[in-house]
Amino acid sequence: MKLSELIRKKEVATATVATHATVSPIHPPSVATVASVNVATETDGKPVTLLDRQREARRQKVIAMLDTAPELPRAIHVDDSSDPHNIILCVAVRHPTRATCEMLIPKAKYDPFALLELLMQHETQNAH
Repeated sequence: MKLSELIRKKEVATATVATHATVSPIHPPSVATVASVNVATETDGKPVTLLDRQREARRQKVIAMLDTAPELPRAIHVDDSSDPHNIILCVAVRHPTRATCEMLIPKAKYDPFALLELLMQHETQNAH
């Protein structure tokens, strides 16, 4: 499903962290990195790994953006420092549930101007 379709959809959506399934990344994650994320557990509902804390910080940031600007239909945060090989795009949609999701974009393929163009196209489509 395209980002624009997800944004237009008026149903509750959930997302999970993206993993490379068919694409062979330039620097594939090590087994230790994957295992440390998979075996992590929460204590008292708080994130336990650095990755979990970073993910939660991004989620809280986009939710705060929505809270401070009620006119915005969505909030987007681009994290280019947490992952050495990927841009992490965190999106919150102003839906009754304030759904959030994250997407990994390889840094070599990330085009911020294409992202802005996509967002502007979506705004134009919603204006008509």
